[in-house]
Amino acid sequence: MFPAAARRALAESGTDRDLAVLRSLHRISRVYAAVGVVVPVFGLATASSLGVLGDAWLITSIALTAAAAGVLVLLVLPRQQRILASVPAPSDSGPDERGPARLAMYTGMFNVLWAVVTVLMIVRPGSTTGV
Repeated sequence: MFPAAARRALAESGTDRDLAVLRSLHRISRVYAAVGVVVPVFGLATASSLGVLGDAWLITSIALTAAAAGVLVLLVLPRQQRILASVPAPSDSGPDERGPARLAMYTGMFNVLWAVVTVLMIVRPGSTTGV
């Protein structure tokens, strides 16, 4: 939602409401990133109790979760901050039109990674636990 809201806020007709929406969405993203740290902890505890810590689907899920966290922390959140900083006081040359598009690309990458992890956690290919 942030990239679309950023496009509206960076447009010449952007309002104070658009800026407030951007700030709220960025705050939600930051809280989501902080709370998201709990997911791997619970995942590892559950995997340990099921005895599947060495299964390929779990190792793949862990790697993809780490990649998703990297995309969120290194690409999505900093770009959101950059866009937020450019809304109230755009530079003389105007706002970067590619910023929201690039942010949308990185957000899409994050979403695809999480979707794959979710599918792996549900399907668990090769799992022998029977659960």
